[in-house]
Amino acid sequence: MALFLYHLTILLVVLHTCTAEDPSWNFCNINKNITSTHMSSNIDNLLAKLVSETSLNGFTSLSYGTGVDRVYGLAQCRGDVINSKECISCIKDASIQIQQLCPNQADARILFHYCFLRYDSHNFVGELDTSYGIIYYNIANVTDPNAFEKDLGALMDNITAEALVNTNGGFGKGKTKLSPFIRLYALVQCTRDLSKLSCAQCLARVIGNFATVCQNKKWCSSTYSSCY
Repeated sequence: MALFLYHLTILLVVLHTCTAEDPSWNFCNINKNITSTHMSSNIDNLLAKLVSETSLNGFTSLSYGTGVDRVYGLAQCRGDVINSKECISCIKDASIQIQQLCPNQADARILFHYCFLRYDSHNFVGELDTSYGIIYYNIANVTDPNAFEKDLGALMDNITAEALVNTNGGFGKGKTKLSPFIRLYALVQCTRDLSKLSCAQCLARVIGNFATVCQNKKWCSSTYSSCY
């Protein structure tokens, strides 16, 4: 989700309330069910490999099985928690909860505060996917919309550019001062299988929601399967 946060600095201790036990969102494709015990077993094995390999470097994409029962998966930790206990714990929790939430689906996705995990019977790796998205926002408005939009736009430009640097793995974050007592915080993350162009296109879609659905809101998050 491209995410921006608008808070008094004295409230920074409560910036994030999500935990690894509380997914931000999940998607279970009810039109794509598991069709055999072989596919179900392949999903189990795929998830185990995703947990193992993502724990090493914060990202992996792979497939498991053959023929019509083959499944594809991707797991990724947020760019600022790679190689941390938060990353490992999050991926483990995601692998468990995704099957609890989507027990019969061959296409499932789940996002937590620190990680994202997805599997599908279709090879989605490398594809830009904004077919499913979700937006959360605070109903409270900022007090100076013109200044806020200007500062938000500049901040989003900066962190998008940061995310597109090859060595940053699609991750960017930053902050800016709106007043002596108020800061604006933002972060973006693309899945690391995307090309630079696809990442830029995905983030443009996410950030575009700020001027429409979330216009002048104090808090907003916008999420798609390929970026947030």
